Amino acid sequence: MRRIAGVYVVTDRFVNPRYSHVDIAKAAVAGGASVVQLRDKEATTRQLLEWAREIRELTWRTQTLFIVNDRVDIALAVDADGVHVGDEDMPVPIARRLLGAGKLIGRSVANEQEALQAIAEGADYVSLGSIFATKTKPDAGDPIGVEALRRVRAVLPSDYPLVAIGGITLTNAAAVFEAGADAVAVVSAVACAQDPVAAVRQLYGLWAKIRGGERR
Repeated sequence: MRRIAGVYVVTDRFVNPRYSHVDIAKAAVAGGASVVQLRDKEATTRQLLEWAREIRELTWRTQTLFIVNDRVDIALAVDADGVHVGDEDMPVPIARRLLGAGKLIGRSVANEQEALQAIAEGADYVSLGSIFATKTKPDAGDPIGVEALRRVRAVLPSDYPLVAIGGITLTNAAAVFEAGADAVAVVSAVACAQDPVAAVRQLYGLWAKIRGGERR
């Protein structure tokens, strides 16, 4: 399975109506993101399926993994690389039973205890946040900061992927990588950029400079 590291792009059709889910996915692939996640809590199943099919085609045989937020059925329908779930979504063990051993399952967490629980349940990676204040996810809660990221990194196995999410930009991403994140999950930093492809490449460049030389 390809590695989750560097840039993890989450699609959004509302933060900048100029770009669709598919447009953002194209930028993610072109910029060298390791993951693109389709996330849309308001779309119908048919809409999600249509977008997921297009993104699956875009990511097929590339170095970019395709993850579907929440919807295990959509992930199965298009043979996505995996799903990402949170507190209100399908539990990790049930998602694993449906998806099988060959797919990735990510879990949103907010602290060390939740991260360790996610590992115990069989999650392949955890996404910690919100690191900074964010407007793209109304239920993200108060920001927890980079020190919380350091604490979570300290309790995880050294080779276990830790993704940081929430208010991450080109300005603060370096601090996030330095605190131990293997990847930064971004929405506005790409969707609202003047050049989304360049934004992904710049974030990847920060990762390569700070974390890219490490043996994992």
